[in-house]
Amino acid sequence: MLERMGQRLTRFDGTKANYVEVTGCAIASAPLGGRAQLARDGEIVAAVEGEPEFAESGLATFSREEGAARALIQGYRDRGERIVESVKGGFSLVIVHVDEARALLAIDRIGGRFPLYYRTVDRGLVFGTTGDAIQEHPRGRSDLDPQAVFDYLYFHVVPAPRTARRGVSRLLPGTLLSFGNGHGSVKRYWTIEYTEDTSVPLSDREQEFRHLIRKGVRDAAGNAKTGCFLSGGTDSSTVAGTLSEELGAPVPTFSIGFDAKRYDEMKYARIATRHFGTEHHEYYLQPEDVVALIPRVAEIYSEPFGNESVVPAYHCARMARERGLDLLLGGDGGDELFAGNERYAKQTVFEFYAGVPAFLRRKVLEPILFHIPAGDSIWPVRKARSYVRQASVPMPNRTQAYAYLEQIGAENVVEPDLLREVDGTEPEQLLREAYGLARTTRMLNRFLAMDLRFTIADNDLPKVSRMCELAGIRVGFPLLSDDLVEFASRLPIHLKMKRLRLRWFFKHALRDFLPEVIIYKTKHGMGMPFGLWLRTHDPLQELVRDSLEGLKQRGIIQPAFIDRLTVMHQEQHAVYYGVFVWVLVQLEQWIRHHEDAAPSTAAS
Repeated sequence: MLERMGQRLTRFDGTKANYVEVTGCAIASAPLGGRAQLARDGEIVAAVEGEPEFAESGLATFSREEGAARALIQGYRDRGERIVESVKGGFSLVIVHVDEARALLAIDRIGGRFPLYYRTVDRGLVFGTTGDAIQEHPRGRSDLDPQAVFDYLYFHVVPAPRTARRGVSRLLPGTLLSFGNGHGSVKRYWTIEYTEDTSVPLSDREQEFRHLIRKGVRDAAGNAKTGCFLSGGTDSSTVAGTLSEELGAPVPTFSIGFDAKRYDEMKYARIATRHFGTEHHEYYLQPEDVVALIPRVAEIYSEPFGNESVVPAYHCARMARERGLDLLLGGDGGDELFAGNERYAKQTVFEFYAGVPAFLRRKVLEPILFHIPAGDSIWPVRKARSYVRQASVPMPNRTQAYAYLEQIGAENVVEPDLLREVDGTEPEQLLREAYGLARTTRMLNRFLAMDLRFTIADNDLPKVSRMCELAGIRVGFPLLSDDLVEFASRLPIHLKMKRLRLRWFFKHALRDFLPEVIIYKTKHGMGMPFGLWLRTHDPLQELVRDSLEGLKQRGIIQPAFIDRLTVMHQEQHAVYYGVFVWVLVQLEQWIRHHEDAAPSTAAS
């Protein structure tokens, strides 16, 4: 059984699993690259995935000499579960005290890179870094969770701590599970705190920032054969340029292009590679690549995953692996730490309205505005009404105004029987929980903290990490180093976004480092023209048609809505509706790989 569980960890990247078995406990570990991350010392067993960093110099030295797993055991003997508070970097870890039948599970402060799934059942604990590994254990098997399906349709991912399976949970960033006496309890060991230190001169901040970027890139690269994702945006260009500076040699960089003007940003990647002298590699994605990858994407994720940018991410990783690299560095995190997304400016504008006295809003402004005859036919009035309507929705709910289930209505999409099984307010509850968790009173910082959870931990990092795993290469995220996260938490919001100018400090600090055209370019990202290709490419249409026809039989989505969505995609807005087509296709493909072909849920 342990071998079957271990095989679920190794089937994509070909790593070799190591095993340890003692009375009442068994663990399999399969680290990419064969690095030893599994250890036993007497009655304590530890396993680690990732690169934990120890704050205590003694443990840091011990980790370099004996490995992180042995260092964790030593730290656990000295400090118990509090050892997790002093561990930084990206990791998931498990420590089992066999004689006492106790266990400690934890993941890093940012999450998303090294997930940890668990289920407590029959006074036992089953855990794994993938949900599929848990499904191989008789006590871990469970059915598809309808609430997870609903949450997926809302967010296009299944947000932690929920997973696709009933009774199986996933640790949130900065949390640990303490298991003993047959029961487990989840605790938060770290929460981001925004202190907004205003006493530091701008020049000193910029110097520290540049130093931390260099340190983050240097630490992430280590001694590995390293390359960089390069989209041509500020983040990836910063990482690639810094690594080039650190190594003093051309760095391999990888970009994806599209034969579609609105999507192709290769010219910016070429500007960056010329500026920094990188060894650049390009690949222009074709619809055939999407057709080939869709089933593989569904197979590697433990939950349905609806971000179509997995395709360009995978092909960058594939190119890097084919050229013999061991590691790729991504630029993820800059937007969420330093306010780089248009949504932050938009919500700040809406927040101005909240500063108007309630009496004036309700008794003067709104009655006048909404009682102007034929106001919706007058452009300034129509825009003002739209502004007031959106601004009147409290945070964080208004951030989801354009979510498909909000726009279309869940009752028009989801089958009534499924709707009766789920809590339709759970997505809002998750948003409010994340929005209120950060230690700050500032709207912008709360929004950034919420995005660290939903955009980074649940979406962007799993997107890149799993696609790199599929390609057989490791990935690092230097802009999300603990030091840079802490630095950003001290940065006043008027420097993050100055007079609605996004990521002002980031760009100002790097104005002499990055090409000017990249600093001032409009943000785009790594999306792809899936909706456009779907209108014209026959094999892609066939795969999508087969997937949607299959989904009609699942009792999840109303068949009439699927038909209507297909028509809207073809006749109205290919890009907008194409996104939700992708979400539904991935749901059906995931169910085929993980439900239709899954072992029986009956315990054996």
